[in-house]
Amino acid sequence: MRTIITLVYIAVFLIISLPVSGIQWLIAPRDKQKRDKMILCYVQWMFRCVEKLSGSTVTVQGLENIPKDRPVLYIGNHQSFFDIVVTYSRLPGLTGFISKQNVFKVPLLGWLMKRLHCLGIDRSSLRSGLNTVLESIDEIKHGVSIFIYPEGTRSKDGKVHEFHAGSFKIATKAKCPVVPVAVNGTRDILEYHFPNIKKSHVTLTFGEPIETRDMSREEIKELPNRVRDQIIDMMG
Repeated sequence: MRTIITLVYIAVFLIISLPVSGIQWLIAPRDKQKRDKMILCYVQWMFRCVEKLSGSTVTVQGLENIPKDRPVLYIGNHQSFFDIVVTYSRLPGLTGFISKQNVFKVPLLGWLMKRLHCLGIDRSSLRSGLNTVLESIDEIKHGVSIFIYPEGTRSKDGKVHEFHAGSFKIATKAKCPVVPVAVNGTRDILEYHFPNIKKSHVTLTFGEPIETRDMSREEIKELPNRVRDQIIDMMG
């Protein structure tokens, strides 16, 4: 029953997002930044509701580590579809997630993700990967943070697997901080008993930001392993 209620809620939310977007245009027809903030609040509220419908509880640590005066690159481990639900609702500013390209083909969902500055990537295409990096750098330069899961896909065993180094070029080229993000417990909500949703306790931890402005070549080379090790430590 919990699964059915959650799915119905998500479907209704996506449908309602169209008139909500229209109202936002009426309120702020010339203020894109204001419209972005309004859609952000709407989606964060929706994710909080999905979280409650799942019956899960979340302990959050390290929110004070997120810089408030500049955009960042969030780097996280990826256990479940619910990672985005528990994470996005707690991010302090507009943040675009990097997702598989085919997700953008889902009606309404793809449109809403574009409104939230999310970017698609085809991991089988080097050109697509390069374009996504360049688009991410441009978003950061315009004040939008980016969130990426450098493992490339959800972990099937719960372990933190190797990070793709290309993900970190976003930060080193944009000269923005990297904020490590560790999530633990989301697999218990869905992945262990898909398609049923079960309640779980989730821990979400934001690590101290890593500045990339003056990194040497060696430091840049070691950055993926450094962040991965930090996330593993935060997971306990």
